[in-house]
Formats: sequence, structure tokens, C-alpha cells
Amino acid sequence: MRTLDGLRARYDVVVVGARAAGAATAMLLARQGLRVLAVDRGAYGTDTLSTHALMRAGVLQLVRWGLLDRIEAEGTPRVYRTVFHYEDEVVEVPIKPKHGVPALFAPRRTLLDRVLVDAAVEAGATVRHRARAADLVRGSGGRVEGVVLQDDDGESVAVRASILIGADGLRSVIASLVGAPVTRQGRHASAVVYGYWSGLEADGYFWHWGREAAAGTIPTNGGQVLLYAGVSSRRFAEETRSDIPGGYLRILAEAAPELVVRLANARREGTLHGFPGCPGYVRRPWGPGWALVGDAAYFKDPITAHGISDALRDAELLARAVVTGTEAAMAEYERVRDELSTPLFEVTDRIASCNWELGELKALHQALSDEMKREVAALSELHEGLGEAARRSA
Repeated sequence: MRTLDGLRARYDVVVVGARAAGAATAMLLARQGLRVLAVDRGAYGTDTLSTHALMRAGVLQLVRWGLLDRIEAEGTPRVYRTVFHYEDEVVEVPIKPKHGVPALFAPRRTLLDRVLVDAAVEAGATVRHRARAADLVRGSGGRVEGVVLQDDDGESVAVRASILIGADGLRSVIASLVGAPVTRQGRHASAVVYGYWSGLEADGYFWHWGREAAAGTIPTNGGQVLLYAGVSSRRFAEETRSDIPGGYLRILAEAAPELVVRLANARREGTLHGFPGCPGYVRRPWGPGWALVGDAAYFKDPITAHGISDALRDAELLARAVVTGTEAAMAEYERVRDELSTPLFEVTDRIASCNWELGELKALHQALSDEMKREVAALSELHEGLGEAARRSA
């Protein structure tokens, strides 16, 4: 069957983007009995640039949705500690079971996105890959009433919906088409290069901080460890972009020289992946007939590895608003998202400058920890509906 064959002329919801934020939103809405179509321009189960690391808020969502067992069943290791290296000082933070979260996890996106898509389909959503948004369908008053979809062969079809959700990432087509205004703009950006290594032991999240440089190890699937090196976007453009492998090792040597020594007994699997950096932003996430979620709505620098957790959080906040179906509910989605996001956004933006003294950096990390705890508390207090109750009925 061709990609766009067999689609309905109308759905309750069309979600453009079927990765972490979009697939989770589609799943939650389908579990509530809505007719949901989710599309993604990529292929099913493919990889994407990612920090991988789930913080407690992200793991909590997977627990509440009944999906963590699937993540763990495919060999995703448990993370029981986070260790910060500030040059010669080491600060270890144990990850204790709390709020139903047994540990932290960092699944490959080839696993996490697939699990969320599968759960959406099981809940009754229709999911099509290799399809993208080409244009909007608007009513006579300008309200968004659907989307024109196009597949890889150039075939197109107009699908109407009560609400169109853009979950199509950093360069969101939907955000551009609806003209979603930026309400908060970041000032700084970090750049990162990472690769996957075997034979490199890491029994936790290890974050290394040098002078204007960062590095970290994140254990993931297949016995591999993601090893990243980060600097300011400016420095990346000046020193690293023209020599990614050499720049990667130079940054690692600055931030974590002991890691470079350990690489002698490890093996890199596959190529290096690079992200040149992009200043963060917060967009207005809804309007007449449309909404945004994930990086399409809110992107903060990856240096604090909190993007996936926020995407899963906001998927539920938006799904609750869509089910309620009022403008007041959509406004509440924006209000709660901003209340939980703004402090995280500002702290992350400051860290992304890569221009701090280590004493200031430690204080920023403490502020980040405090905000993450507040976020978890807020998610834990959500009444039953799209979380536990939906999981039991799925």
C-alpha cells in the first residue's frame, strides 16, 4: 500500500511528527478514544540526533504510561548515579527509587521512538511514515482545519482535523506555516559531537566540566556508551567544524583527559554525530485549530540533556488540553508548560554559554536539580486520566 492510501478524509487529531513528543501525544489521545492520525517524514524505527538521557520526569512518564518495561526489556541499562567532575572535584548524586521511578535510563532513539509509535498504534492511532506536511487546510475565517500531506513519490492528500498538532521538531514546518510567535529567545548555544563506544565502562551518567568545555558518558543499549564533547557554538565554528574527529578528541582532552586515556581500550562504533548548536526558544504553542509540542514548541540547549523528558511531559499536558477541548484548556497547557519550563530554560541557556567559573557552574547545576524536582512533583500530582487510568485501560 502506498503511504497515503487508505487515509480517512477527516480525523479528530492529526499529529505531524511521530517521534518522542508526537508519538506520545498520539498514543495518549488514541487511548481516550479519539481518531488520531500521526505522520512522520522519516522511516519507522530510524535514528535521530539525541542526548538519549532521560531524567526522572521522563522515566516517570514511561512508568505512568506502562511503557518502561518495554524499554528495559530490550537491554536498556539502569542508571543509579550521576557523577559531576569539576576539574579535580567529584560530586556523586545517587539515583534513589522515588515516585515509582526505579532508576534513570538512556534508550537509543531507535528504541524509544519505536516503542512510542507501537503503543500509539496499539491504542488505535493510524501512523504513517515517509509523509510530510506540505501546506495547511484553512477555513473561511482562517482557522486551521487540516493539513495537506505529501509522500516521497510526490503524491498528496488533504486531511481535515478538529486540531492539527505540530510535533515536527527544531525546524517545524507546522510552526512556520501557522506563524507561531517566539515568546522567549535564548542568548547562547553549545555545540556537541558524540559517538558510540564499546569497551568503555560507564555505570552512570558522568558529566565532565573543564574551562569552556564539557564531556560526558551515557550508557545506552547494546553495551555501548554515548561519549560526547561539547563547546560553545562559536568555538565549534572556529576550531572544530573543519576537523570533527580531531576537534572531538581535543575537547575531550580538555574536559576529561582520563576519558581519552581509556579510549585506548575501547572501540568506536559507527561515525561521529555533530550538532553545531542553535539558541533555544519558546513558542506560543496553540492557536485556532492548531497546537505545537516537543521541539516545535519549546527547544532548549541539549547541554543539560533534558529535552526528551520535557517532550514527554508536554505530550501529556497537551493531550489533556485537547481532550478537554476548550480554549481555556489550551491556555492552561501553555501556562503550566511555561511555569515548569522557564526556570529550566534560563539555567540551561546560561550553562550553554560555556563561559562560567566552576563555582558558578556548580550553583547553576544545583538550581537545575531543584527545578527538575519541582517538575517531577508537578507530574506526580496529575490526577488520573491520561496516565495511570489510561494505562490500565489500554
